[in-house]
Amino acid sequence: MPVKIATKDIKLGYAIKLPVGWMKHPFLTNKLVVESVQQIRIIQSLELDYVYFYPERSSVILDTSTDTTDCSVTQGLEDVQLRTQMQLDKEQRIEQAKAHRRELQKTEKAFAQSMAQVRNLMTKVQGRPLNAIEDATQLISNLADTILSEDALVLHLISQAGKEQESMYFHVLNVSILAMMLAKNLKYSADEVKWVGLGAMFHDIGKLKIPSQILRKTTALTTPEQNFIKLHPKLGLELLGLTQQFPAEAKAIVEQHHEYLDGSGYPAGLEADAINKLARIVAVVNEFDNLCHPADMTQARSPHHALSVMFKTMKGKLGDLEMKVMIKMMGIYPPGTVVMLSDKRVGIVMAVNSDAMLYPNVLIYDADVPRLEAAIVTLEANKLSIEKVIKPKALPPEIFAYLNPRAQVSYFVQQKN
Repeated sequence: MPVKIATKDIKLGYAIKLPVGWMKHPFLTNKLVVESVQQIRIIQSLELDYVYFYPERSSVILDTSTDTTDCSVTQGLEDVQLRTQMQLDKEQRIEQAKAHRRELQKTEKAFAQSMAQVRNLMTKVQGRPLNAIEDATQLISNLADTILSEDALVLHLISQAGKEQESMYFHVLNVSILAMMLAKNLKYSADEVKWVGLGAMFHDIGKLKIPSQILRKTTALTTPEQNFIKLHPKLGLELLGLTQQFPAEAKAIVEQHHEYLDGSGYPAGLEADAINKLARIVAVVNEFDNLCHPADMTQARSPHHALSVMFKTMKGKLGDLEMKVMIKMMGIYPPGTVVMLSDKRVGIVMAVNSDAMLYPNVLIYDADVPRLEAAIVTLEANKLSIEKVIKPKALPPEIFAYLNPRAQVSYFVQQKN
């Protein structure tokens, strides 16, 4: 527990917290470990009645040779210069955080528009399948153009929760985007990338023919219920068979996205090379998203954990190359991963730049800053690194609520500025 101490009693090595608003001091955060006598003088110049002192996090450095109250003209000038520079650096960071937030808002707006299109085409598919396929082709073409046009992409976490009955829409958009990114990383052609996107968009369309009480069931399915769900690839093909406009290359994805290389998948128990290469891509991404969003959300894995589980338990079932490239593409710390930084702050990964995978953008927990104003920092620019991954369940309740790691984990891409 912190104790209040006067600023004149601050010593080097003390872990302290400044009891004023973030904008009323030049430091990057209200909490800091005092590293220099100059910092002590700057804190004293703030004319605070007290600061909070954390004994358990402090290690006193015995260097009391400098009297912080004896401020020479030279020292005073140096302190003013340092404080001015600190304030400028802080304002630059604030502008950087605002720019990240604007980018995030822009991306979330584009995601919402795509979600509306998915919603619309899914309602059309049974009555007007031709219109639905035309709409989907246009949506996938636009997304593929973004994915294919740039060497460097930013993969964003969209942390807005969806309505439970719309989970399928989030799922198919997620799988479509990630599958197209994976196809691109596997060096497939532009046409193949678009076929992957289109097949992924409709891979679960057959579930529209399955009663919702079975799909949403969180307890163990009976054997008849399991068999009914396993019909959804064939039911999807039947729906798409109502029109001749759906490409055969994408139909294979709808039919085979649950086939495993060892023959243990369904509906046909295909093995190895008998499985369409584009279906193998969607199978990997589909497995990942289902681990993040199972019917029983108490069993949901974080993106980081989902990739780890897949690599350990799905060898021989999913393509080894597809899995390795997927893990490389998502990064060691995929968006949605809760992390502790090298300065001991906790945050959630919001975006990964494909050309700087170890330095994602992280939204930082700070009890003194409202969640909607939380800083989003770029690790590389701030000379920070990730120290470890934290399981969401291990977070204190207030940090869990702030970071909201259980929100619908959806992804969207944008070109790197």
